[in-house]
Amino acid sequence: MMPLVKLGDDEYVDAILLVCERDPSVARVLREIVGLEAAVRSSALDLVGAHLRIHSAAGDVLDTVEALKRDEIARRLAARLGPA
Repeated sequence: MMPLVKLGDDEYVDAILLVCERDPSVARVLREIVGLEAAVRSSALDLVGAHLRIHSAAGDVLDTVEALKRDEIARRLAARLGPA
C-alpha cells in the first residue's frame, strides 16, 4: 500500500482551482463557502463531511473538506476565485 501524502496549502488551493476550471458550478459553490465567517464555514463543512462519510466518499475528498475549514486556504481561494 502506498503511503498517503498530505498536501500543503498551495497544493490544495491549486488542486481545487483546477476542479473549478473544469466545472464552474463548483467554483460558484466554493465562492459562497469561502465567503462565510470561519465558524459558520467550519460548521457547514462538518455537516458536508458527515454526509460524505455516510456515503463512503474517498479519503482525499474528506481531506479537501477539512482543508476548506482552514482560514488560510479559504482566504487564498477567495482571492483567486473572486467575489460571489
